[in-house]
This record gives sequence, C-alpha cells and structure tokens, in this order.
Amino acid sequence: MLPRPEHPRPQLTRAGWRSLNGEWDFAFDMSVSKRAREFWKNGAYTHKITVPFCPESSLSGVGFTDFIPAVWYRRSFTLSAEECAGRVLLHFGAVDYRCEVWVNETPAGSHKGGYSSFTFDITGAVQPGENTVVLYAADDVRSPLQPTGKQCPQYASQGCHYTRTTGIWQSVWLEFVPKTYISALKMETDPDNGLLTFEAKLNEAAEGTLTVTASFEGAPAGETSLKVRGASVRGQLKVEDVKVWDIGAPNLYDLSFTLETAGGTDAVRSYTGFRSIEWKDKKFYLNGRSVFQRLVLDQGFYPDGIYTAPSDEALKNDIRLSQAMGFNGARLHEKVFEERFLYWADKMGYLVWGEYPNWGLDITSGTGLEIMLPEWLSVVERDYNHPALIGWCPFNETWDDGATGTRQDDEVLRSIYLATKAADHIRPVIDTSGNFHVVTDIYDIHWYEQEPAVFAKAFAEMAAGGAPFDNHGDRQQYGGQPYMVSEYGGTWWSTQTENAWGYGERPATVEEVCRRYTGLADTLLQNPYICGLCYTQLYDVEQEQNGLYTYAREKKFPEEIYEKMAACMKQKAAVED
Repeated sequence: MLPRPEHPRPQLTRAGWRSLNGEWDFAFDMSVSKRAREFWKNGAYTHKITVPFCPESSLSGVGFTDFIPAVWYRRSFTLSAEECAGRVLLHFGAVDYRCEVWVNETPAGSHKGGYSSFTFDITGAVQPGENTVVLYAADDVRSPLQPTGKQCPQYASQGCHYTRTTGIWQSVWLEFVPKTYISALKMETDPDNGLLTFEAKLNEAAEGTLTVTASFEGAPAGETSLKVRGASVRGQLKVEDVKVWDIGAPNLYDLSFTLETAGGTDAVRSYTGFRSIEWKDKKFYLNGRSVFQRLVLDQGFYPDGIYTAPSDEALKNDIRLSQAMGFNGARLHEKVFEERFLYWADKMGYLVWGEYPNWGLDITSGTGLEIMLPEWLSVVERDYNHPALIGWCPFNETWDDGATGTRQDDEVLRSIYLATKAADHIRPVIDTSGNFHVVTDIYDIHWYEQEPAVFAKAFAEMAAGGAPFDNHGDRQQYGGQPYMVSEYGGTWWSTQTENAWGYGERPATVEEVCRRYTGLADTLLQNPYICGLCYTQLYDVEQEQNGLYTYAREKKFPEEIYEKMAACMKQKAAVED
C-alpha cells in the first residue's frame, strides 16, 4: 500500500499529480565521497527505503539511528506522452538538509534547508517511458551553521533532544501542468466586509483571464473574472453573508482558480477561512472577540516515523487528543510541520503558532541571519494562507553561550522580526519565545515552577494590575504588549524508571500530577492580564516523560484525572469576552 497517499498540499491542488512515495533505492555515504565519484550515474545502492520516512525511523525499513553525514536515493517512474505534453514538476515536502537532484542523469536543481518545501521543473529532463530520479542529501546536526530543532547533537537522545532525521522526510510527488500555470496563491480575508483579496503568481509572464469562484458547503458564494497581463494578478472576490472561521467552528470556503492563456488552461483548487486577528489592550482578539489561547506544546515526533506522521489520520488524531483536554491550539514547536497538519487545524478550528527549528544554529553573528532568513521566509510564504495559523515565532529560547561568554546578536532577531512583519502584516510575531526578547508583538515567558502556590505568588502583583512576572528581567524589558506564559508545567509522570526525564521533582501520585496541573492552570486562566498559556506537553517524546499522553498517544492517567484536567482548562478565562 502506498504510504501517505493523500495530496501533500491541500491549498493548491490539481487533478494531474502522482505520488512518488513508496520504495526507493537507498545508500549511505559515510565518507561523503560518492558525489565526487559521480554516484548519480551508476551508483550501487545497498538498501531499500520507504519514502517519506527518514532512515532513522522504523517505518523507513532502515532504522539506522547513528549519525548519518550523507545519503542517496533513487527510483524510476514512467510517464505517458500526454503527461510530458506540458510541464512536469517535481515536488519535495522537505529534505534534511542540503540536497541535489538529478533526473535521467541531468541536474535538476539543489536546495538548502531541512524544513522548507521546494519544486524543480524537470520538463527538459524527462521523456515518455521510463525515467529515473536520484537525490543526494548531506546532513550535519553538530554544525553550528545548521538549524536542527530538537534533533539530538549527541549520539544518544537525552533531555529534550530526540532521534535525528536525515534526508527525505515529507512526501515527494509529480505534478503535470500546462506551459503557463499558477505557481503560488496568496490570500487575505476581511470578514467584516466580505472580501477575499488574492494574488495568483504565475511561472512566467502571460496574457489571458483568471476566473475565481467561491462556494460554501456546495452553494455558490461568489465569482470574479480578471484580465491577466504579466507574471501575477491581484484581485478581490465579494462574498455575501460571511460565515467566519473560529475556534471549534471551522467554516471554510472552497475556491477554484482557472487560468486561461496561450500557454493552456490551468485549474487549481484551494480553500480559505474568513477570520480577523488583532492584538491590543493586552488582549488577543479573534473576529473582534477577546479570546484566551489555551495552547499545548506539540513537538511533532512519532515513535515509528520520527519527524513524519505514520498516516494522515495520526495528524488529525493529535489535534483530537488536544481538543479533548480543553486546548484550543498548539505551538508547533521547534519544527516546521507538514502542510497536512495545518490543513487539519483549518478543518477542525484549531489555533496554531508557526515556528522554526532554530536550536543548533549559532546566532551570535550575522552568519546566522544569512543561513536562516531565506528558509524562514519560504516557510512564511508556504503557510501564509492557513486560517488556523494565528502567529509566527521564528526563535525559541535564544540563550547566550555560557562557554564562550558570547551573547545572541540582537540584530539577527530584530532583522528576522522585521522581515517577518514585511512578509505578513496580519499576524503577530514573537521574536524569540521565552528569552531574550528584542522586539516582539506578544510578550511571553517560560517558567517550569512546579508548586502552584509559588507559581501563583509570582503572578499575584500582575493580577492586581501591577508589573508582570519576568524571570529574565535582566536581559529583556516588558513594553505593555499582550502577555502569555508560552511554556510551563512539564510535570513528569512515567512508569519508566531508567533514562526518564522531566521538569522538577517527579510527583509520587497521579493525584499530585492533577493538583499541579489544575493549580498552575488556574493561576493563568484567572489572571485578567494574561491572554494565553502553553502547557508542556501533549505527549511524551522518547525519554522526555512529561506528556499528557504516552509517546504512542495512549492515556497515562485514570479517566477521572483527565476529566478534572479538561474541566480546569475549559473554564472561562478572566480575559475572555
């Protein structure tokens, strides 16, 4: 059966596509010498691997978890004359970290960045009949010039660092398009005025017509037709009686974009949700209503797939588990999640913050900016249209280097913040979650104090209208922004006795876990000057045993404990309208 057979890009789909997931030839390149020996021509592959799962995972069929400096992939595919009549595009969801691709021994392109999606036009390299694609990927998680997120830079997983991922870890697919086609869509919604503002980018300058239609639950909701002259076209679509997208009420409009030019007809399907975001008066507003963000930390790891969910249903299930506990969203932590997760967040009315795996990258100089900025902006562009995505957080806990005495380069954080705001004027941006803030729209802190009484005392002055609690006040300064505690809790509970890790002293009973959980949450929910929280974490990951569920997404506590926890998280927050 084809692994992960669903369309990898739900917001820009066409009828003409084919998954290349499944069995590929595979080879290690431990000496990183095979490229010099032109391995892409007649290399001897020693293994088979199931794509899109990384070689470290069991689902890949390889399961090799030591350091892997470089790898090679190869597979054949057959094309019909009809499929070769237009353009043939080769898409990769993500490949960690630097890669090169050859098609029929012809260079197709290269890419740097383990988390951003990319596409090569391979029209000139393919032919009707059999074709072969080869991919080479180099990966070095120990390099300070490569962002790695939660991938462990030591041999064995430890603390809050986990099994590494190398090479292909998201879906690979072919797409068959006309000579002139829509290469990207950018959409913004105005629910108050019923307007969808859109831009369709083309692969080349052209003249013709773009027709855009919207429907809601199968009923027509609007249509417009525009003349095209150039490599992009902008316009607006009026929608009457708008149904807004909201938490738990995921009203979505189906969209079609039909481009007609001398280069053929291109028909694209998409969707959108009408919702507005504001942050002001120390509150966060969704559709004009003050809401409390009940977030949970989601690491995006899986026991059998590591970085890659074993199925589309597994992505959906993580959201379902979170919502059952009373959470209305998640920080997608230290990783760029695949688009299918955002699709399910859109479909299920679930708020998400988009992040970047900045850990591992040295940002004590401008070199870090040079490495990160291109990939980060590519991520912002890819995920811009998702209504569930309500904020950006490019950095997490940017600590100083105690060993060398060097500090973060504040200008790196400032530059990334400003570039993100230029690319997205709608959403708030947190420069660095927790510490050390330079310029930020939302002021957040991380604090893993386990005793509810101590926790409550720290926030008592703020609750009375005084200064907010800041555990890094010597390095950052609060400026009156909306305030949230975006990491806390992490209460450790596990039957695992060896190599288990969590925050604070491990409680003796499940009742003590519940007391801590509800006591900490009560403090934050009942504070009229706090607009959100993010609990660590939804599920265990390897040795980190502080999840609400096990790594296998099974329950850890008796049902009555879950009921008390969920009831606590669902209570009305002081800041909510």
